[in-house]
Amino acid sequence: MSQLANLTILEVDALTDLDGGLNLTDGHARLVLTEKQAAVVARIPEMFTEAVRRPFPDLEREAHEVFLRTIGQHSAPVGTGRILSCYSSTLATDIVARALPAGTTVAVLHPTFDNIADLMVTRGLSLVPLSEEALLNQDWPGPPVGAIVVTHPNNPTGLITPQGHLRSLAEHAVRHGQTIIIDASFRGQVREAQYDTYAVLDAAGADWIVIEDTGKLWPTHELKIGLLAYSERTTLPIMRAFSESLLAASPVVLQLVRELAVDWGDGGYERARELVERNRAAVARAIEPVGLRLSDPASQISVARVGLPADGPDSSLLHKAMLAKGVHVLPCAPFHWADPEEGLRYIRLSLARPYRTVETGARLLAEAYRELR
Repeated sequence: MSQLANLTILEVDALTDLDGGLNLTDGHARLVLTEKQAAVVARIPEMFTEAVRRPFPDLEREAHEVFLRTIGQHSAPVGTGRILSCYSSTLATDIVARALPAGTTVAVLHPTFDNIADLMVTRGLSLVPLSEEALLNQDWPGPPVGAIVVTHPNNPTGLITPQGHLRSLAEHAVRHGQTIIIDASFRGQVREAQYDTYAVLDAAGADWIVIEDTGKLWPTHELKIGLLAYSERTTLPIMRAFSESLLAASPVVLQLVRELAVDWGDGGYERARELVERNRAAVARAIEPVGLRLSDPASQISVARVGLPADGPDSSLLHKAMLAKGVHVLPCAPFHWADPEEGLRYIRLSLARPYRTVETGARLLAEAYRELR
């Protein structure tokens, strides 16, 4: 793996593989539409008509309300103008990074998806790691840290920030004048992560920013929305940074999100959970005969890390061996953005794929590991 290869580059390589290799990299849902989802997609021509007939603010507010209610966020500031619709959660993250004052020291969860750290460094921010252990111990960073970034649930580990811990963090941030930034891109996949974080943050009087995402839930081929919500207390120029990046998200995609969220609350969540857990079990079965285990067996998000023993091949070698077999997975060094060496003992597979794809990929991972040993 090149030192310049971040996780997204590896995901693009998988997506554009002309040889048709198995893509088990990104966490997006690359599945066949269910019958109900297909019925929603079939109505897209009607949504174009609605986009012309109805005011954009009405369509946007409805999408925000239905989606956020479906994932338990009843106190989100729907209709206040403090929820912005972006093309993606990555764009939302970049907007936040530009809104923060240059030179701000930001504590970022570690490990987590590398583009959060990359975007912030690119925008002139200074980063320090916040370990998952420190989060679970409620050992919060003080000054000079001006903002704290938590991924909830965390990618790649699936760690959920408990409600009491978020309350503790919010109260700490108020005392020290810090901004809390939550990336909740995988929230829709996990019921336990769907307590009302907006209510917790507001009750503490915190200055907060929350990023939500629809791209991990449905196989809509990048027709998605990243929601950027911010507190009434913030003085950051978020709207200015937003306006420098885009005019608006598509009113057609907003309607698509609204209708798929209705299905998500009417059995879609359970159907997706069943597939993900079946795939997680398939990975565990395939790797057990070669002495490997899932690193996060309690995780509920649509990815799985496989732990590699210290006396065996690391994930950079295993990644290359997998590519030789036509399978794209993610070596985990980039997730450990502050200490890539830590990530060499893990490799990550996406579970949001058809069962046979995951089963085949896991079997070939075990085969590649056995050959390297």
